[in-house]
Amino acid sequence: QDAFVAFHVDKVLVSKYLKSLQIGELAPDQPSIEPTKNKMLVKDFRELRATVEKMGLLEPNQLFFFLHLAHILLLDTAAWLILFYFGTSLMPFIVSLVVLTISQVQASWLQHDLGHLSVFRKTKWNHLLHKFVMCHLIGASAKWWTLLHSRHHAKPNCFRKDPDIDMHPFLFTLGKKFSVELGIKKKKYMPYNHQHKYFFITLPPLLFPTYFHCHTFYIAYTKRYWADLAWMLTFYIRFFFTYGSLLEIKSLLAYYFIFRMLESSWFVWVSQMNHIPMDIYYDNNLDWVSTQLQATCNVEQSLFNDWFTGHLNFQIEHHLFPTMPRHNYWKVAPLVKSLCAKHGLEYQCKPLLTAFADIVHSLKNSGELWLDAYLHK
Repeated sequence: QDAFVAFHVDKVLVSKYLKSLQIGELAPDQPSIEPTKNKMLVKDFRELRATVEKMGLLEPNQLFFFLHLAHILLLDTAAWLILFYFGTSLMPFIVSLVVLTISQVQASWLQHDLGHLSVFRKTKWNHLLHKFVMCHLIGASAKWWTLLHSRHHAKPNCFRKDPDIDMHPFLFTLGKKFSVELGIKKKKYMPYNHQHKYFFITLPPLLFPTYFHCHTFYIAYTKRYWADLAWMLTFYIRFFFTYGSLLEIKSLLAYYFIFRMLESSWFVWVSQMNHIPMDIYYDNNLDWVSTQLQATCNVEQSLFNDWFTGHLNFQIEHHLFPTMPRHNYWKVAPLVKSLCAKHGLEYQCKPLLTAFADIVHSLKNSGELWLDAYLHK
């Protein structure tokens, strides 16, 4: 299966665990491709996958990731040194907040790489550094992230399968079809016709300091991720010891909450620009390529866009090849475009600000569709 191949680096190792689950062989007269899947597209994508492997595009450039980690650690240190040398007046306070926010967001892009096993050839090294970056530098559980993010990649924008759209329908109504269905059923958890307005003061600034903050500890505790919890505590000990030596308790708590809000805003706008404006509905059991293309879009490439988004401006390539090191996305992009053109699949790529605006436009359109259906008698 294409999903299995996409997610697993060491397929020989994983196959050993699958043997106990085997219940038999497929009968010779049975089709190997389900009728909901595009057989020719599946064949062509597997040929593309073989080409990608031959080109060495799944091999990481470890210097790239070393330099990325180095700039994260330098920014993390600089944030504290600014307060230490220049004092805790308003201007150093603000500059330090901005520097720490940049460090934290860039760390979140690096943990994303590590979680996808795309930094080292050996899985165990990816897992080890993932704990250091996610748990110690960011203060969240690595296993919690893997649990949620793997489900997102398997079925992006599929309701009740992708946890990234669990905000529907309790906070927002997402997707054209769902919005109409919700309106016809006369369901109203929020004033959805205003969701494009309250989006600015809810999800972007509050996702990290409220929901994620609690959820990562809850999952780590209930699932007994004791190693992750121990690593996470080192972040809080380090943070409150180093910054607590410079700031009074009120300023310290304000500093922590503000940088979490800034980090959250950056993350939400980048992560949702590729998905919320796309098709959101139930799982239709399509082939791997069609499933990913319907739910993802790209943002134009530039040095700034690559850095600012952690190369998630190449979201299509990332979803098709989740273990590919991000510095190779631009190399495989022309091949993916050709595949899409051959099979009549839409390959969306837009400017960064347009992608941000499309989040708001899609929420506005969904809210209007819900209202029309809700008021219709």
